[in-house]
Order: sequence, then C-alpha cells, then structure tokens
Amino acid sequence: MINLKSKVALITGGTKGIGYSVAESLLAEGISVAITGRTEEAAHRAAKSLNTNGNDSARAIGLASDVRSFESQIEIVKSVVEEFGQLDIVIANAGVGHFASIVDLSVEKWQETIDTNLTGAFYSLKASVDELIKNKGYYISISSLAGTNFFASGAAYNASKFGLTGFSQAVMLDLRKHGVKVSTIMPGSVSTYFNGNVPKESDAWKIQGEDIGDLVLGLLKMNERTLPSKIEVRPTMPPSN
Repeated sequence: MINLKSKVALITGGTKGIGYSVAESLLAEGISVAITGRTEEAAHRAAKSLNTNGNDSARAIGLASDVRSFESQIEIVKSVVEEFGQLDIVIANAGVGHFASIVDLSVEKWQETIDTNLTGAFYSLKASVDELIKNKGYYISISSLAGTNFFASGAAYNASKFGLTGFSQAVMLDLRKHGVKVSTIMPGSVSTYFNGNVPKESDAWKIQGEDIGDLVLGLLKMNERTLPSKIEVRPTMPPSN
C-alpha cells in the first residue's frame, strides 16, 4: 500500500477526535474517506469541513451509522463501494467510555461499552472483510493502553479494550494469509473530545489527533513484507503531579 492515491478508507466514529484527525491525514495523502457518525447531520458537517481543507485528488463523505448494528455496517460498506467503487482500508475507531466501580456500574452502561467498543469493531470488519480480501487491504482498530493496563472503575472499558486488542490480534493471524494486514493502535492519553472532554491548551502534553494520523499513514506506507501488529503509543512527557 505504499502508493496510496486512489485508495478508499472507511473510518467509524470519524466526526471528531482521533477519527477526524486520521481522516485529515488520509485525505492529504490522496485517500478518499468515508466517515461515520451516529447522526446524519454530524457526519455531513464533518465531511464538509474535511473537504474544505482537503486534497483535490480525494474527497470525504459522511454517513450516519451505529456500529452496534451489523445491518447498519453492511449498508455502510455497500454505500462506500457504490460511491467510490472499492474499499481498501477500514479503521475501527468508534468508541465510548463509561467508568464506574462494579458496585455502581449499570447493566446498560456495560452493554453500551461492550457493544460499541468490541462488538462494533467485529461488525465493521465482518461487514467489510470480503472487500478487504479482494483488495488486499488493511484493517486498523483503535484500542487503548487500557487494553493491557487495568485500573479501578475500568471494568467495562478495560474489558472492551482488552477484548478489542485480543480480537484484532486473532484476526490478524486469520487474514494475513489472505494478504490483508491488521494492526491495532493502543494510545495512552490523547487530547480529544472523548468522554465529554474538550481539548484545551493544558492538554498540549498529550498525544494529539494528528499524531495518530501520522501513525496510521506510517502503517499504510510500510513495505508489505512488514506488519506492526500491535503498537503502544503514549505521551513522551506526562506532567508531574
């Protein structure tokens, strides 16, 4: 995938944060991008913004989708192929975070976290796997350092990200024999809108969205003989307490 121009990517949860930044990086490289969001308004607004600042050789479209629905993911893949004629890269980025002690964690919050962060990634890949095999494409999941480091009040989030990391590594072994690369990126603290945060000047020490965009491009440009299957990435210098 060293020649990326004319490639097509699908990014779930691409209306802001990491997904949006990755879309910016891909567009600048000449990759057309479909981003999804839970509402049509948010998806279209983000795509319009991306196209305003994007590359003339590539374009973005916004699609409403809920990764918790397999049927929705099937329809999204169909829409992308109908619009662009192909699908080469899928980035499973959609995620939520609910943090509470097991004493207080509700069944509903548990289910939403697992269904979005883990089952949603499965649905996105299952719906697109035939296209990725056909085009010898790339599947990248955005996990977290919480997928290897557990912490109090993290039962739902840890479970979803530990599961996502394991899922991604297992399907990496399944799909490499078909010429499909699979990687999972595991960021630490990122300056995004995740879990109600609003990026601010004091977040400058954190990983920035464009840093993840650069990392994704690095994976896509890497010689096909080499596969970084699991990448941990963390801030270089966290603030001292």
